[in-house]
Amino acid sequence: MILKITKTIALSYKILTAHKLRTALCISSMTIGVAAVVVMVSMGRGAQKRVLDMIHDMGTNLIVVNAGHVTLVGGRERQSAIVTSLRPEDADAILDHCTSVIEVAPETSRKMNVEWESENLMTEIVGISPAAFRIRNIEIKTGSNFDSIENDTGKRVAIVGSVIVEKLFNGENPVGYRIRIGNAPFDVVGVMKAKGVDANGVDRDDRVLIPIKTAMLRLVRTTFIQKIHIQVADSEQLERAETEIRDLLRERHRLRDKPDDFTIQNQATLVQTERESARILTLLIGSVAAISLIVGGIGILAVMLTASRERRREIGLRRAIGARRRDIRTQFLLESLIIACLGGFSGTVLGILSNFLASKLGGWTALQSWDVTGAGLALSAIIGLIFGIYPASKASKLEPIEALRTE
Repeated sequence: MILKITKTIALSYKILTAHKLRTALCISSMTIGVAAVVVMVSMGRGAQKRVLDMIHDMGTNLIVVNAGHVTLVGGRERQSAIVTSLRPEDADAILDHCTSVIEVAPETSRKMNVEWESENLMTEIVGISPAAFRIRNIEIKTGSNFDSIENDTGKRVAIVGSVIVEKLFNGENPVGYRIRIGNAPFDVVGVMKAKGVDANGVDRDDRVLIPIKTAMLRLVRTTFIQKIHIQVADSEQLERAETEIRDLLRERHRLRDKPDDFTIQNQATLVQTERESARILTLLIGSVAAISLIVGGIGILAVMLTASRERRREIGLRRAIGARRRDIRTQFLLESLIIACLGGFSGTVLGILSNFLASKLGGWTALQSWDVTGAGLALSAIIGLIFGIYPASKASKLEPIEALRTE
């Protein structure tokens, strides 16, 4: 039995190598299909991981309250107009009255011009409380952050992002330098560690952080804020905290039968939504890639049908000297399987190499995993068998006399 299988494989290899161009074209079609599956699914998973990492990088067990109605447009937060419904006192009330809340950090921001010597640029100025450094995992690379005393006294101190360091200071360490935000002088006391782009597509390194009370008193000169970052004791209390916060704010804002004048974003809900979106995206991408595999399978079908017509004399002679239909069918199926597996292997290698190059040179995040690699190889074998059944069956049904007479 083993000897027979070995002979069949050897014969298949000999036949395939006798038609090198045809075999190479057939293998290349499977290679492209499998590579597409590996690359697209890996990219989809990489995108999912990147978004989830961004969400978790915002902090743990978070709830964000935004003033007004915030919607997602193209995956990014959009607010239709300036809303004055949220105030710093709301943040204090949430901390005092919501038992599941352990810390709050109000925030306000505005695009403003920043100057240093002859250089200037427009960037986002973000007023935050000292608690934000803990809640939102903001780390300082050089220098220091500002404390509650500097915030309460409205001191003009600033912490800049890495993009600001490059654009405004040409890569120099700016700690100790004095910049102007608007027309007000600020002393740079620290530089943030790079955090990259967040889940809303905003570059968190292209901004300047200042104490929120300084921002409200000396720059934006408003009594309202744009959002409140809230940290809950643990993830199991997120839903309870959201309910407490909504009830409290509705009462404070005297809404009664009116709709909310704020938007609450629960981190757990956001993570679940992103996972579901990424799962659907991965399935869609995988489906598109599967079409490439089917195209490769059609290539195998066409080549093997052509081979069955060209090899009628060979089939007739083998049948005449005792080969059974099952032997012919097995021979053709094995040839289809060899072509598919060679295409699957080369496609997997090409896909892994493409993922590596895309990650290193293109900045894409490709999450390569063994299940995707195994799935690519398994799918190629299955495609080879499925699309090889009809040509194999057709070849096996040829009668010896008819095959030889036609030849």
